[in-house]
Amino acid sequence: MKISDGNWLIQPGLTLIHPIQVFDVEQQGNEMVVYAAPRDVRERTWQLDTPLFTLRFFSPQEGVVGVRIEHFQGAIDNGPHYPLNVQKDVNVQMQNTAEFAELKSGNLSVRVTKGECWSLDFLRNGVRITGSQVKNNGYVQNTNTARNYLFERLDLSVGETVYGLGERFTALVRNGQTVETWNRDGGTSTEQSYKNIPFYLTNRGYGVLVNHPECVSFEIGSEKVSKVQFSVEGESLEYFVIDGPTPKAVLDRYTQLTGRPALPPAWSFGLWLTTSFTTNYDEATVNSFIDGMAERDLSLHVFHFDCFWMKAFQWCDFEWDPVTFPDPEGMIRRLKAKGLKICVWINPYIGQKSPVFNELKEKGYLLKRPDGSLWQWDKWQPGLAIYDFTNPEACEWYATKLKGLVDIGVDCFKTDFGERIPTDVVWHNGADPQKMHNHYAYIYNELVWNVLKETVGEQEAVLFARSASVGAQQFPVHWGGDCYANYESMAESLRGGLSIGLSGFGFWSHDIGGFENTAPAHVYKRWCAFGLLSSHSRLHGSKSYRVPWAYDDESCDVVRHFTELKCRMMPYLYRQAALAHECGTPMLRAMMLEFPDDPACDYLDRQYMLGDAVLVAPVFSEAGDVQFYLPEGRWTHLWHNDVVQGGRWLKQQHDFCSLPVYVRENTLLALGNNSQKPDYAWHEGTAFQLFSLADGAEAVSQVPAANGEVVFTLKATRCGNTVTVKGEGDARGWSLCLRNVPQVAEVQGGAVADSEWGAVVTPEHNELVITL
Repeated sequence: MKISDGNWLIQPGLTLIHPIQVFDVEQQGNEMVVYAAPRDVRERTWQLDTPLFTLRFFSPQEGVVGVRIEHFQGAIDNGPHYPLNVQKDVNVQMQNTAEFAELKSGNLSVRVTKGECWSLDFLRNGVRITGSQVKNNGYVQNTNTARNYLFERLDLSVGETVYGLGERFTALVRNGQTVETWNRDGGTSTEQSYKNIPFYLTNRGYGVLVNHPECVSFEIGSEKVSKVQFSVEGESLEYFVIDGPTPKAVLDRYTQLTGRPALPPAWSFGLWLTTSFTTNYDEATVNSFIDGMAERDLSLHVFHFDCFWMKAFQWCDFEWDPVTFPDPEGMIRRLKAKGLKICVWINPYIGQKSPVFNELKEKGYLLKRPDGSLWQWDKWQPGLAIYDFTNPEACEWYATKLKGLVDIGVDCFKTDFGERIPTDVVWHNGADPQKMHNHYAYIYNELVWNVLKETVGEQEAVLFARSASVGAQQFPVHWGGDCYANYESMAESLRGGLSIGLSGFGFWSHDIGGFENTAPAHVYKRWCAFGLLSSHSRLHGSKSYRVPWAYDDESCDVVRHFTELKCRMMPYLYRQAALAHECGTPMLRAMMLEFPDDPACDYLDRQYMLGDAVLVAPVFSEAGDVQFYLPEGRWTHLWHNDVVQGGRWLKQQHDFCSLPVYVRENTLLALGNNSQKPDYAWHEGTAFQLFSLADGAEAVSQVPAANGEVVFTLKATRCGNTVTVKGEGDARGWSLCLRNVPQVAEVQGGAVADSEWGAVVTPEHNELVITL
């Protein structure tokens, strides 16, 4: 919400009360409690007829400081609350002097200045990183609406840029934007978002989580251009400042607090193909797609049935349409015999026409209005009602239906929708409707995730989810929603993926080729390259099929090329996936996340790092023109012998089977021996490629197993013209290619041969000494 009117005035109808003077400080267990008045209260007569703010400072984990500002404390809190992993007995240090009161956790401290000049400061190792001064936080009363709010304004320093706040399709840098964290089904071409996360991080290496499931209103360098302002309705405001000091370290702490992304199964990284949405299809159509892929030597790994596997107007009652699919169990068995995993579409709504509607209504499994009637409308489905997942019996009914689908061979679910959750309702457990609007996405996806964990096992569980709230990163994968079939929408989809990655989500996908309309062949081919160099890759659309031959013959070549490339990259990609699971670092990374000390990376939103070593710059033009930036260092194209010195911008032109994919120096990249599927023994026949190893440098590659654990580690060190390579663990028949080294002088412990990319060394054991 906008509070000020320029620098001197406030908006009409508002009155503001600010903490001005510290009255008292108490230590309550591991909390520091500060009582602050909005005026001078040193004289007893001034202590009457005045509000008193209670500010609680605490630490849920080392390096994280929580702040809770309270006005009235008598409000009823019916939840829900974010599922935070709060650690007990965090080691905190407190000081209470005549000048200030301070609480410290790790290297981060919060300090409240006493005296006549209010200041709330956050310091890293004693150096201020942000905070607020007098009249920059407090209590707002709106006399027009009789609503009250708490707000905070944290400082932005010169050159400080803000990121995150969920999957947003606007400019990557949030400075100058107004953001309302309210989940909406708005597509990818507006300021609305399916996944609103009231967490941001900055290029100064700290983050802020506003601990409120309800709508949080952000003004990011907009209302006050040197502040991030956030406000919530009610009588209290709670937020956490999360120290880094790097953006990666911030995400590590943030996901430790809110939940780590689960590790998706290896097969989910393959190519997904769908029926598309409103197209006509039956088992014969599905088989024509799958057989058509095989006939063209196009590897396919997951097939998805979208909405119309169920009868029209009855979504979502989990019953197959008997006319279109008379034998679903047999059909799935036949599809799985072709080596495919099966996904089906679901949502958390039910159409009035469904035969089970009255049963659900009578049992109280659907969301109700305050007068006891069902909440319904005619959008999406006629007479649509919403499953009330705060009712344990409703959850059990829904879970039983899902288990029935798993029993006949369904492997995973596309958990669509969950954004348009009304607030004029009463929840079964009495939850606050404002807080449930966003949080519904969490409990919906958690329910489906738990069914899969119980039935197929945690290592096999995977979703394809659209809506999300804080903590939902634990249930991957998430995709970007409804985009148009053009370059502009392709670019906004990438911005959304970078943004959600900076909000704690490790895995992300998008509708290759665009969802709405049908892309020209050149857009489809460029999008295929981008999509198959994302964490997860799905061909999906609305009114037309997305099989490549529907566009042109070359589209098949493009899909084949990049699918095979991704399958070969799986040893590297799955290790990056494991790091997302272990540390919260997303697979698809904004450049500033990997290069926080390079200011040229702060605003880059048309390129990204795929893991820590591979830079990708999608092409957004038919002609193949692309402009991108390479940070300092030597960069080598992944499949061309093109070595470029970084620290500069480049302009290139690429055909449809190419794009800028550069590997940074001192990288030992593991490539697998199978180009047809993602799930295979990555430690067998691994082809390591060594890129521009500098004198005195070390390159390390870790090859994981299907559970993410490292089974083989290869290290290469260079001293002058000597490269020493040592392997540890289980590897069978690996080789090493020294990129852009046409020949070597001597090899101890192996045999050497030439290749188009450089000298290839095959070891006799797990140790090599190579003289260049």
